[in-house]
Amino acid sequence: MDGAPVRDAILAGLAARMSAAGNPHVCLATVLVGDDAPSARYVASKHRTAGSLGIASVGVELPGTATQAEVEREVARLAADPGVHGILVQMPLPAHLDAERVLALIPADKDVDGLTETSLGRLVRGVPGHVGCTPLGVMRLLEHNSIETAGRRAVVIGRSTLVGLPMVLLLARKGADATVTLAHSRTADLVEVCREADIVVSATGAARSIGAAHTKRGAVLVDVGISRTENGIVGDIDFDAVQGIASAVTPMPGGTGILTVACLMENTLAAAAMQGVRV
Repeated sequence: MDGAPVRDAILAGLAARMSAAGNPHVCLATVLVGDDAPSARYVASKHRTAGSLGIASVGVELPGTATQAEVEREVARLAADPGVHGILVQMPLPAHLDAERVLALIPADKDVDGLTETSLGRLVRGVPGHVGCTPLGVMRLLEHNSIETAGRRAVVIGRSTLVGLPMVLLLARKGADATVTLAHSRTADLVEVCREADIVVSATGAARSIGAAHTKRGAVLVDVGISRTENGIVGDIDFDAVQGIASAVTPMPGGTGILTVACLMENTLAAAAMQGVRV
């Protein structure tokens, strides 16, 4: 299950939506603190993609020495600006900054990264809001490939608030209707737990930790983990080992990772709509 066709379909749909609405003003703002090169490249890709859809974008860049007050002041300014519809603070922030205090300043309707406690609470309650771009990308991948979730057994490995917990909620909520088990580093007999699953989503960052022994014949395996090794980037799933056992598996790289920016754009249009823009 390659991510590129899903990404392209999402972006084409959003471009058509913008065009049909007469290309209204929709604006995404990013906040980047420090000079981490991968983060800078990632933020730049978000601005390029926004521009390709006709979405305006504003980039706030602060030095790595920026104080808590300086970062909070910029985020608060964007939060109060009615011309900005979505705010994304690039993580991780430098170690001396309190990320939770920064995120708390983002209004729920503008939280296009789905990171605030209000956004997660909305997901738990089933109230309209923004879902983190990575778990949303997994759902779009399953939908695009016509992977049935209703009545299926799913295992999500990893309990982070960024991926694991929202992933469980998305798979279990009405409309998806899977029976979901949350597994993690303390799960006993992980192999047996996984072998009962029709769908496995792994988000631990433990390189090639999920292999043939974990895989039920015909299962769908979705890799969200990223590990950088001397041989390049690899995922949690041993891609070669599960061939011929799994019915579908995402590669890493080239799978879920390339969907995050497209899902950020989807969240940005949803944010604008929540704030009264007809799009």
